[in-house]
Amino acid sequence: MRASTRKGKKKSMRRAPSATARLRTLSFDDLSRTLASSGMHAFTVAELRAATRNFSGSHFIGEGGFGPVYKGFLDDKVVPGMQPQHVAVKYLDAEGPQGHREWLAEVVYLGMQLSHPHLVKLVGYCYQEHHRMLVYEYMARGSLEHHLFKNLLASLPWATRLKIAVGAAKGLAFLHEAETPVIYRDFKASNILLESDYTAKLSDFGLAKEGPSGDDTHVSTRVMGTHGYAAPEYILTGHLTARSDVYSFGVVLLELLTGRRSVDKRRRGREQNLVDWARPYLRRPDKLHRVMDPSLEGSYSAEAAAKAATVAYNCLHSVPKNRPTMREVVDSLEPLMRMSRDVPAGLFVYTAPSEPSPAAKVVADKAAEDGEEAKDSGISPAAAARKKCQRSAVHTESAAPKYASSVAGKESRGSPTQRRDRGA
Repeated sequence: MRASTRKGKKKSMRRAPSATARLRTLSFDDLSRTLASSGMHAFTVAELRAATRNFSGSHFIGEGGFGPVYKGFLDDKVVPGMQPQHVAVKYLDAEGPQGHREWLAEVVYLGMQLSHPHLVKLVGYCYQEHHRMLVYEYMARGSLEHHLFKNLLASLPWATRLKIAVGAAKGLAFLHEAETPVIYRDFKASNILLESDYTAKLSDFGLAKEGPSGDDTHVSTRVMGTHGYAAPEYILTGHLTARSDVYSFGVVLLELLTGRRSVDKRRRGREQNLVDWARPYLRRPDKLHRVMDPSLEGSYSAEAAAKAATVAYNCLHSVPKNRPTMREVVDSLEPLMRMSRDVPAGLFVYTAPSEPSPAAKVVADKAAEDGEEAKDSGISPAAAARKKCQRSAVHTESAAPKYASSVAGKESRGSPTQRRDRGA
């Protein structure tokens, strides 16, 4: 009797399969019917080819773990009854690190379960033969990663950085407080997309997991995510909790404060790891300026920066239960936006689009030719995009602009205030 009671109790504690896991067991036809009933638009390959001009190189936006991303345009000429809109089309790379499982997770979370102003909107999907695509609203400003680390002509103003931090925090708080809590698991600068007014939205839910339920304290899973952002206890044990996301948020907040990447092998010694280098300064308002982004040129509220640094410090606590919840993070950061309204914006240069140069036209024409060649030769858009990225990487490495080198040199020396503090 006692043994059977223990057996029954053990069975009752067994974790129910997630929505994604249940969908993975369905046949192709059953899954198609289930997705059709979700209200999302089921695009055909032909429609998405038309929207992206046959996945032309001139429409190529970038590539991540999922695969290449293309900008497209939809209207009633492409899809009858469709409202005119720009979209981003993610094409699953069959040879990449993510697959059908991650594609399905995106569809389930963004298309069937979750909707929030700070989560990117999923317009629809393509599930035809071996093709797997996702169609999102187009985010005009691209990723936070681009603005922080790749845009040498402009620096995000302090008030904009706070707005982005608060928006991303609200997105995470919503996930953690959902009826079925969701752990994002891959929170990083490249997954934070920005609208034209710099409203932040979380994207890429391929690694998201349903949070623990009942008496469970964590979800045990294989370690996934990005080096430099993942919480240390998750890396060591595979135990995933909402506080794992909180740690990742702390890393991104630190990137916003310092203008440095979470991991940068080009720097010396301890400076390669952002958390190790910056943590000692986060609770020292009198020393904080030593790690603040020099490109801000002092145009920020010292009081607001000190409070934001304290939030980052708490998020990065080595003991998970001592980290704040994301709701507490939102409550701490949101008032700082009001404190920063009177801060001078500093230098913020926007370069308006212009008529492309003859060299740029040659590159665009070559990219279009590549797309046509891929079509004629039967190469998938994902494979064509990989080749394009490889060529671009070689070209960039061999022709690095002197301007970038001079900026890097100035950053390594620091601002005049930083050099004076070091006695330089």
